Amino acid sequence: MTWSVWRLSPFITSVFFVLGVFTLYQVFFDSLRTWFYSKDIRFNEDLINSWLGVIYMGIFIISMQLKLVNTSISWQFMNFQLIALIFCAYFLNIHVPFYYLYPLLVAYMLFNGSIGYWESWCHSVTLLSFYEVLSHIRRQQHNDHPFYIYMVSGIFFVGLLWFFMKIKFGFSWQTYYEEWLYLAIFEMLLYSYVGMILRDSNLKMRLLEFANHDSLTKTENYAAYVSEIRNLFDASFQSNLSLSMMMFDIDHFKQVNDTYGHLAGDKVLRHTADVVQTILDENDPKVKLYRTGGEEFNVIFPSYDLSATEPIVRQIFMALNHLNIDLDDKAGNSISITVSVGVSTISKEDLNPNDFYSRVDGNLYHSKKNGRKQITAK
Repeated sequence: MTWSVWRLSPFITSVFFVLGVFTLYQVFFDSLRTWFYSKDIRFNEDLINSWLGVIYMGIFIISMQLKLVNTSISWQFMNFQLIALIFCAYFLNIHVPFYYLYPLLVAYMLFNGSIGYWESWCHSVTLLSFYEVLSHIRRQQHNDHPFYIYMVSGIFFVGLLWFFMKIKFGFSWQTYYEEWLYLAIFEMLLYSYVGMILRDSNLKMRLLEFANHDSLTKTENYAAYVSEIRNLFDASFQSNLSLSMMMFDIDHFKQVNDTYGHLAGDKVLRHTADVVQTILDENDPKVKLYRTGGEEFNVIFPSYDLSATEPIVRQIFMALNHLNIDLDDKAGNSISITVSVGVSTISKEDLNPNDFYSRVDGNLYHSKKNGRKQITAK
């Protein structure tokens, strides 16, 4: 239809089809990655990318091949399969030991009825070699000409792979050279296009991380706190779950800046955040720290009632009130700090997250008003 109605050759439509397949994959992966970040779920991005890519491309290859299994034209979608292999091995950087790939190739040959042909075995061995070479090239990207090495290796192996298909199916030399040329063009377009969308995706994720993290302390910031407390607040009422929060700030922090300078103040804030984050990691990684103001920090305790927060709150309080921060290498040139703390848990009277925040803030104010260096929890 595309040629008879739109006067577009199958090659042109194939270009848009292939690029669309990879765009859909990247959109799906970005959506999954953004959801993980929004739920603050820690995950191995490379592992998720690898498994998702393999599954996605496996479905893509098998669904296309289903219509041509055991036919004399089952070679016609081979370029799409090779592009999927290049995408997984080079762009997703999925390195699977070759001895795991042999059973997969045998299973695939059984699937398409080619296991009895010597050409198919030669094709499979060449395919494995191609995958290994692409993986090696990807790991050695510090070389001076990555694009040329990528293209030359692709052109060489694809020419060899199509040669085995020509022997097996007996199509013309013209078809052989056309398919070889088409794959070279696909390979070149893939390098440019996928490289572009991957750079754009990584930039978006870096911007998202920057928007939700405090650049000084590397903790999550007020914007991240607002987003998280809304979700947890709603979930707490819908599922009848506990939710508690700790708020603390550094006593007389302005005097630190005025006496020692703002660089010293920055160092105090970084050390404070590092100490608290270490304690949270050792106790419960689901408990999150946020820098919500200049010297003010909030700690959210999902599924904790007030009594359950006490050990962690007490540990943070004791650690910070015994913290000495060295300003330089000179002996005795250090700062000791104290903190005031307010803690509370969600109640039925809270109509929104701000009501909850205000009560915790009120407890912090009570600690500061009554002598500082103390915890008010109610």
